[in-house]
Amino acid sequence: MGEISAGEMSMGAALICLAALGWLLYERHHGVRRARLLLAGGGEPGAGLPVQDRLVSVLGRLRARWGVEWWALAAGLLLALLGGSVIPVAAGAAGVPVLRRVRLAGEARRARERRVDQVIALCGAFAGEVRAGRQPGEALLRAARDSGGLGGAQAAVVAAARFGGDVPGALAVVARQPGAEGLLGLAACWRVAVDQGAGLAAGLDRLDGALRAERDQRADLRAQLAGARATAVLLAALPALGLLLGAAMGAAPLRVLLHSGPGLGCLLTGALFETAGLWWSARIVRGAGAA
Repeated sequence: MGEISAGEMSMGAALICLAALGWLLYERHHGVRRARLLLAGGGEPGAGLPVQDRLVSVLGRLRARWGVEWWALAAGLLLALLGGSVIPVAAGAAGVPVLRRVRLAGEARRARERRVDQVIALCGAFAGEVRAGRQPGEALLRAARDSGGLGGAQAAVVAAARFGGDVPGALAVVARQPGAEGLLGLAACWRVAVDQGAGLAAGLDRLDGALRAERDQRADLRAQLAGARATAVLLAALPALGLLLGAAMGAAPLRVLLHSGPGLGCLLTGALFETAGLWWSARIVRGAGAA
C-alpha cells in the first residue's frame, strides 16, 4: 500500500507539472500571437483572446448596455441560492426599476451640469469675440463652435443670427433644455443690444459672472449635502452588515428570515422601514437642494 500510494503521488505530481508546463506554453504562444497581431496589424487583436478575457469583455458590454440595476437581480439570485428561497429573487426584480430610475436621474443630472458648463463657456467666448470687434452674428457662430453651448440647436440659432432672424426666440427654444436656462439671459442681452444699442459685451460679462456664481453656489450646496447622503447610505447598509455578522457567528440569519413566520414578519417590517427611511432622507436632501 505504501509503494502504491507513493506511485500515485508521483504520478499526480507529474500530471500537475505537465499541466503547468502546458499552461505556460499556451500563455507564451498566446502572448506571441497577440504581439504579432498588434505589431503587424494583421487581423483583430481580440480574435485570440482566451475564454476568461472574452467573458470579461462580454460582461462589460452587458453592463454598459443594461446598466448597474441588473446587479440587484444578480444579488437576489445569489441570496436565493444561499437561503434556498425565491423571496430574494422577487426583491431583486422589484429593485431593478428603482435602481434604473436612480441611474437615469444621475445621468440626467450629469448631463444638466455639462450643459450648464457649456452655456457658461458660450457666454464667456461670445463676450470675448464681441470685444475683439466681430459682429454679433459672427461672434455667436465662433463662440458656439468653440464651446458647444447650443447643442443640437446650434444650426438654427446660428442661421437666425446670420440671416437676421429671431435670435432671442431661437435661444429661448434651446433654453427649455435642463441646464440651458442661462440662454434666456443671453437672449435678453441680445435683444437689449440690438433694440436699444446697449453694450453687448458688458451684458455678457455680467451674465457670465452671474451664471458662474450660481454654479459655484450649487457646488457648495452639494458639498455640504454630501455628508448627509453618506450618512443615509451608511445607515441603509447597516442591516446588511448585521446579516453578515450573524452569518459569521453561525446564526444562519437567512434561514431564520426566509423560512420562519417571525423571520418573514421581521423581514417585511425591516424592508418597509428601510424603504421609508431612504425615501425620507432623499426627500430632505432634495428639498434642501431645491431651496
